[in-house]
Amino acid sequence: MATGYPYDAPPLRPPRHPAVASVLLWLLSAMLALLLVLVLAWHGCARREPVADIEAEPRPITPRGDLSEDEKSTIAIFREAAPSVVNITTMAVRRDIFSMNIFQIPKGSGSGFVWDKRGHVVTNFHVIQGADSAQVTFADRSTYRARVVGVYPDKDLAVLKIDAPAERLKPIMVGSSTDLQVGQKVFAIGNPFGLDHTLTTGVISALGREIQSVTGRPIKDVIQTDAAINPGNSGGPLLDSAGRLIGMNTAIVSPAGVSAGIGFAIPVDEINRLTPQLIRHGKVIRPGLGVQIAHDRISRQLGLEGVLILGVQPDSPAAKAGLRGTRRDTDGDVIIGDVIVGINQRKIRSVRELLDALADYQMGDTVTVRVLRGEELLEFRVPLENIE
Repeated sequence: MATGYPYDAPPLRPPRHPAVASVLLWLLSAMLALLLVLVLAWHGCARREPVADIEAEPRPITPRGDLSEDEKSTIAIFREAAPSVVNITTMAVRRDIFSMNIFQIPKGSGSGFVWDKRGHVVTNFHVIQGADSAQVTFADRSTYRARVVGVYPDKDLAVLKIDAPAERLKPIMVGSSTDLQVGQKVFAIGNPFGLDHTLTTGVISALGREIQSVTGRPIKDVIQTDAAINPGNSGGPLLDSAGRLIGMNTAIVSPAGVSAGIGFAIPVDEINRLTPQLIRHGKVIRPGLGVQIAHDRISRQLGLEGVLILGVQPDSPAAKAGLRGTRRDTDGDVIIGDVIVGINQRKIRSVRELLDALADYQMGDTVTVRVLRGEELLEFRVPLENIE
């Protein structure tokens, strides 16, 4: 007997669902209607004629009146100082490893200002650090090659010189940083991101700040300002409301590397004190006691807290004052020299603290040096002398 479906049985079909078919039909109709609307809309827009208005004219200009006194003052300050501000572009020398040709590539940029009629330009040391050459550009686009006259990395200071005609050189007006007050208005001019002679304004936010130089030594009494200072502003002037130089823009605090409203400027009194030395000697001749001192590591190994004097230069102020260095007795035993523990009212515990303390004085100043000689605390009055 045969099994399975009968020969003439109809094929199996899925059951019909009238509701699903109705929904599909409705969706298809909606899509066709939407397509028709879009086609008609496009056709209508394409054939629409532009609407002309023959009465259209420029709007009348509303007179603004005179500038405010504050605006006039700011404009005058910029016009007076801008010719004294320069852009500094540094170059690095490279050698092509295949052709062995030597060529220059841009290394960085910064700002500076004209110091005198002899062509000296002051800027930050870090602006020219590691550069093989530099050029100075004025507001009128005139450009001159610059050579380095002197640098003082500990204070992030450098002096360049250009051979420009004296009539093109306009030295910046120099002010004072001893009488500055928090809240007074300041102006910064520089070359941020290569945008030359950019003016920004703000106030003195704080005084007496301390930042680190490229050598790690502290720069004290720094001016804090909220005037926008960005990469390229370094070395440019910070001016007061009289247009006088009160500081040199040097550093910013910013997680993103751009202005966050916290900038720092080296005070002009420090610049005015050190720049003549850089011009005369090519370096800063620091004041010293005329002694040779031991490294902190040696002092610590000997259990000393202070700065150990290893030797005293003959005929130096220290020798004349009576300071003693480390020496050997007749039996060859080492006799520890004086240990410097204070300069005037400042406590000295390391070589760095000693150098920082002496940096606050000038050659010819007399300081009180406190030393430990064995268990005895002694004081000596010592005039400071020039040291290399």
